[in-house]
Amino acid sequence: MTAAPHQRGRSGTNSDAPFDPGAAAGRATAAILHDTLHGTARGTVVDSPPGAGKSTLVVRAALELAEAGRPLMVIAQTNAQVDDLVLRLAEKNPELPVGRLHSSDPDPYDKALDDLVNVRTSTKAGDLAPLPVVISTAAKWAHVKDIDPWQHAIVDEAYQMRSDALLAVAGLFERALFVGDPGQLDPFAIVGAEQWAGLSYDPSASAVTTLLAHNPELPQHRLPVSWRLPASAAPLVSGAFYPYTPFRSGTDHGDRSLGFTVASDGSGPDRVIDEAAESGWGLLELPAAHTPRTDPEAVQALAQVVRRLLDRGGVTLSERGPDPSPLTADRIAVGTAHRDQAAAVRSALAELGVTDVTVDTANRLQGREFDVTVVLHPLSGRPDATAFHLETGRLCVLASRHRHACIVVCRAGVPDLLDDHPSTEPVQLGVTVKFPDGWEANHAVLARLTEHRVAWTP
Repeated sequence: MTAAPHQRGRSGTNSDAPFDPGAAAGRATAAILHDTLHGTARGTVVDSPPGAGKSTLVVRAALELAEAGRPLMVIAQTNAQVDDLVLRLAEKNPELPVGRLHSSDPDPYDKALDDLVNVRTSTKAGDLAPLPVVISTAAKWAHVKDIDPWQHAIVDEAYQMRSDALLAVAGLFERALFVGDPGQLDPFAIVGAEQWAGLSYDPSASAVTTLLAHNPELPQHRLPVSWRLPASAAPLVSGAFYPYTPFRSGTDHGDRSLGFTVASDGSGPDRVIDEAAESGWGLLELPAAHTPRTDPEAVQALAQVVRRLLDRGGVTLSERGPDPSPLTADRIAVGTAHRDQAAAVRSALAELGVTDVTVDTANRLQGREFDVTVVLHPLSGRPDATAFHLETGRLCVLASRHRHACIVVCRAGVPDLLDDHPSTEPVQLGVTVKFPDGWEANHAVLARLTEHRVAWTP
């Protein structure tokens, strides 16, 4: 999925000079926009770490292409992503005509778009083609036929797009900018893809992987700064999940703080909250045990941590302004691997009177940002380490949604579980080895979390 180190980082910085995150991000963006507007290659690829301003880049590139008179189509992966991009474009340039191509399903788009005078919606691409920018999902674009190709396309979340979906829309544009996060979850497929493994046209591979396999000469850039992850988190997430595309935090130690107006009561949840507030990470370790997937003690621990975060009157300070901000329920998220785990946590929170806290799976938390996250480790309480639970993207998403602190709840014994279950995936010729693999990434994350461990028996 990733090229060799010397092929990446052309938008990076001189490691011998003092690191200026704003300047580094500015240089990267300038190089990306130059290749997009003035390059001759049919595609440009941009790797973006979590919170690096990927959506901001997509919006800026769209605005500059529109201003240059280049007809543009934008391809996103979900309706929510499409609507978000339309709203962002309208906010930046309320005068720019934008087309929102949608399906015939009931409520196919956010009704807030109906209030924007510059946005036109339609189920037919031909109705919107004269507009400077037309945005829709990859699934909807795949049904567009018999229309002149757009001069440019922007593919958002390109690593979450399967290669067969790219093939279905490739005839609709002449040149494209592919923007995505290589460390996130791979494209989802509902059928096995083993029969295509190693073939150059494997439909289950990501659009970027297949694109670069056939066109290795395409310009490749990376955004070098995460504006979301604090200085306490960026080194771990970068080292564990982005070894070929390293990045830095846009903030330094001391630029952000998390404090509480109510003192600790000495319980396990309060002690791990204080540890996370101080260091950015906290591991609430429950006694080792093999448990059901919806481990009742782990679920209750997650709910109690959230309840105490709210009861103790959390306050955050950051580079966004001089005034403190309260840690409210909408700025906290709980992340799990499975939907039934998320449902169990929601029920436990409701029993504690907690509402408005986001509780969801890693898949649904992708792209979202919170002040504090509370995570159930994917391997907690398991008797085995399956490919699903070792998926690097899943752990990466769970560990990279926060601006201030991440608290992980986990049963003891996961390192031993990893050692007892080394990878048994078959080696297939022609398949690029995913690096880092889930076994290595889990060990790296757990090694760091162990430094901030609070053992607790409920």
